[in-house]
Amino acid sequence: MSTIGIIGAGAIGAAFARALSRKGIPLVIANSRGPESLAELVAELGPTARAVSREEAAAQEIVLVAVNWSKLPAALGGLADFGGRIVLDANNSIEAPSYKAVDLQGRPSSEVFAEWVPGARVIKAFNHLPARLLEEDPAAEGGKRVLFLSGDDAEAKTEVAGLIERLGFFAIDLGDLSVGARLVQFPGGPLPVLNLVKFA
Repeated sequence: MSTIGIIGAGAIGAAFARALSRKGIPLVIANSRGPESLAELVAELGPTARAVSREEAAAQEIVLVAVNWSKLPAALGGLADFGGRIVLDANNSIEAPSYKAVDLQGRPSSEVFAEWVPGARVIKAFNHLPARLLEEDPAAEGGKRVLFLSGDDAEAKTEVAGLIERLGFFAIDLGDLSVGARLVQFPGGPLPVLNLVKFA
């Protein structure tokens, strides 16, 4: 599998990086403070991980973005058009640490997010579970922990579902962003924080 980019090295970004590293999937990760600030995390992740600039992270074929909502415009501003590459929206429209909901005027958060990543095929994924469950072994209670995804591009969803399965989770496609993104949106959706397991 080609290298995966991560923009944001907070709880979700780091948990996703650990899940990738556990399976030997190469990754590059960036944050707002520069590659040097990620030395400890990269050392923990091992040889498949590198700390890079946000431009290099954003240049990968699949890019996960997990940044505090108010910081997303700065984190994504000025990046080149994504040119049809896949961007995973792992963000929730809340303000940390208060967890106060951001007023999006009734719009789903992924619709707003998509405006910050022009040219991207946006897939909503990796946002509904707490970070500790994302980085733990997804084998649970004799089954596989569930991860949801949604998006408007069937090919992109197939690719992301394959990544989810490779990480050991069970992927469930919730449909288009207009429907699926609302279901997993936090706050407001019915699915966030539900730790579901698929049995064989």
